[in-house]
Amino acid sequence: MSRIVKPHSEKLDDVIIETAKGQEFTVGEIKHSSRIQKSATPKQDLSWYIKWTASIFILASMSMRGIEGFQMYDLILSLIGVAGWMWVGFLWKDRALILLNGIGIILFTRTLFQDYIGPWLL
Repeated sequence: MSRIVKPHSEKLDDVIIETAKGQEFTVGEIKHSSRIQKSATPKQDLSWYIKWTASIFILASMSMRGIEGFQMYDLILSLIGVAGWMWVGFLWKDRALILLNGIGIILFTRTLFQDYIGPWLL
């Protein structure tokens, strides 16, 4: 049996919830706390690992951006990073992430072919 309780109701404030890490909080404490951080994104699932790995690739590419002789590595690392974030966009069904990173993949791939692969083939 389920029952709808309004968000501002105090009926559930004394109910204790145990987290995966073994911490215990009351519903009221979570509801009224500015100390407890609530993330909107999933944790410890496939998308969590992909988003952090993709972010590391993007940070690595940004760290070598503008250094003479590292432009190709910057492009490759950026391409891997935005492809990872596009995958996350598909997992989350987030159209903004899919659009942004899809265009990024097109632009990075075009530059990679135009500047590095195309001349090598000719």
